[in-house]
Amino acid sequence: MSKPPSSAVKERFESKDKLVAAVQKLATTDLWIDRVNDTKGLGRISNAKLLRLHELLTRAGKEFGSRAKLIDAILGLENRAKDQGYKAKLEQYAVPRLLDLHGAAERRKKRADARTEALSKPPAERPVRKAKPKAAAKPKAKAKAAAKKPAAKGGKKPAAKGKKKKTSKR
Repeated sequence: MSKPPSSAVKERFESKDKLVAAVQKLATTDLWIDRVNDTKGLGRISNAKLLRLHELLTRAGKEFGSRAKLIDAILGLENRAKDQGYKAKLEQYAVPRLLDLHGAAERRKKRADARTEALSKPPAERPVRKAKPKAAAKPKAKAKAAAKKPAAKGGKKPAAKGKKKKTSKR
């Protein structure tokens, strides 16, 4: 069972005020897009969100140094370095979302590399998939319906329901 966020704040930062100060210290113009309401401030944000924000900002600062380098890394992983429209779109995103995009792009790149490596091997070394046995063919619905209905007497077709005979009005 995990600890509640308030106890994690007390353990790591002693109080919420110190956590808010640590997040504000990390929220430089290199990493942060200031979208916080000035009247409410960071002090009104929940402990869990503040802890996550602190972790993500420290990770982004250590791995990339700035948002611009993080965006360039995403563009490089997705082979879209020259796509200015996509870059402009990424520049509007906050750091947590950019880190999520970077992680997803890394996973896609690893899968694609593994696929190309497997296909580059000679056919004798490739893993072989066994074909699944096909299920027995099921009889068609029309054949079932015809088997259930009794044959009409005298070779005449039964009258269709809902149709009236035409009569002349005189």
